[in-house]
Amino acid sequence: MNMREVSVTGTGIIRFGRHVGRSPAQLAAPCIAEAIREASVERGSVQGLFCGTVAAGFLAAQRIGRECGLTGVEAINFENACCSSATAFRYAWMAVASGQMDCAVVVGVDQLSGIGGGALPLGDDDVESANGLTMPALYAMRAQRYAEDHELRPEDLAAIAVKARRHGALNPYAQVRKETTVEEVLASRPVADPLTVAQCCPIGDGAAAVVIQAAEKATDKRRQVKVLASHLASGLYLQGGRDLASPEITVRCARETYEQFGIEPKDIDVVECHDAFTIAELLYYEALGFAPRGEGVSLIRDGATGVGGKIPFNPSGGHPVGASGVAQIVELTRQLQGRCGQRQVEGARLALAHITGGGIYGFDHGACAIHVLGLSS
Repeated sequence: MNMREVSVTGTGIIRFGRHVGRSPAQLAAPCIAEAIREASVERGSVQGLFCGTVAAGFLAAQRIGRECGLTGVEAINFENACCSSATAFRYAWMAVASGQMDCAVVVGVDQLSGIGGGALPLGDDDVESANGLTMPALYAMRAQRYAEDHELRPEDLAAIAVKARRHGALNPYAQVRKETTVEEVLASRPVADPLTVAQCCPIGDGAAAVVIQAAEKATDKRRQVKVLASHLASGLYLQGGRDLASPEITVRCARETYEQFGIEPKDIDVVECHDAFTIAELLYYEALGFAPRGEGVSLIRDGATGVGGKIPFNPSGGHPVGASGVAQIVELTRQLQGRCGQRQVEGARLALAHITGGGIYGFDHGACAIHVLGLSS
């Protein structure tokens, strides 16, 4: 099938944090309104509403559509853990690229503050979860395994949190907007050795939305941001022990994306990756091909992954579960358009968004999505 070029023509986002008393639809509606306004499209031209969420309840897309005047269109809901809205984005892209639609809205939303604090539950029907495994514990084991196999100091992991907070302090939409130091990160409350609470993402609420269109249908063709690659992989069930120091699904998804779309890591100027824990970002430096295995720690030590470095990671400062995938697309679209102020990655023309979803027995992760965006000339 011949696929059309697809552009992200509108973006919208609210500040992540605690929005007690606001429904998921109320969080999502202003994002969609902003994205539609930015794209200069009429609501009547939107043919599909694709929603990714984990905790927004039944028929989230339809409830959101009612809130923002997008009823009667194709409304589709996706749940794929943290990968939910990135999955929604992929299927919206396929609908537009294949010619089934000319214009679609993709929204990611979650309202998690209502479920209380602590780690998100994995479900008692999961063997590992039933025996006490939580996501912080899993990533702590990843960190311990990596430290056993390679040179890794607690200060290295803390430096990733410092970088994320530095970026977040420059992002008006970030949940945490206060800088920190390595000493403060290491002194924060222990969660699962070697991870402290400052190295674990906070639970929060948020929403983000984008309008995507067939490139030739876009109203404003200046500085269009095109979707150059879209790939989604599911986890492999492995009955034996898993390699905790190398995320198999991301390695495979990245390799397949690069091969399918003719892209190499050296082509990428800026990355938004899944950074729920500091060790995760370090592992993804290597899994995405930006450093050989065991050498990812050199990127953080050299300052390569901060804004102004060789390959900036997460200039947004990092992101609520179902909203994260689309929030990454919003950030990278605005980066490519030069709209990010003090956290702007100068000269960025190619950007990669990566996110994984789900920790379940026998899988590295349940899903992984990678998208590559490029600035048209």
